[in-house]
Amino acid sequence: EVQLVESGGGLVQPGGSLSVSCAASGFTFSGYAMSWVRQAPGKGLEWVSRISAGGGDTSYADSVKGRFTISRDNAKNMLYLQIDTLKPEDTAVYYCARVKVGSSRTYDYRGRGTQVTVSS
Repeated sequence: EVQLVESGGGLVQPGGSLSVSCAASGFTFSGYAMSWVRQAPGKGLEWVSRISAGGGDTSYADSVKGRFTISRDNAKNMLYLQIDTLKPEDTAVYYCARVKVGSSRTYDYRGRGTQVTVSS
């Protein structure tokens, strides 16, 4: 059974930093590209970042470029998102998602998410 479990969310002041993690199990993690997506209150899902299966290729939404860093540890089956210079508009539930084979932004599994709140 595929499982994706996010952790590390919390309340952070604007300008602060946070790291969220995703523990993957039930599949060959190193064989799949992975993404982070987020959902702000009252809005739809927004793609945030993608990392290739091997970790050598990353991409980011314009809204987070330069502030977010995606990474993975295939030996530990872990996906990470380092979030710096947080803004109130980054407030959202952050989900890790497995990218469907053969696609770039279609997901076949998503975790339950972790809440990130940016507020003073």
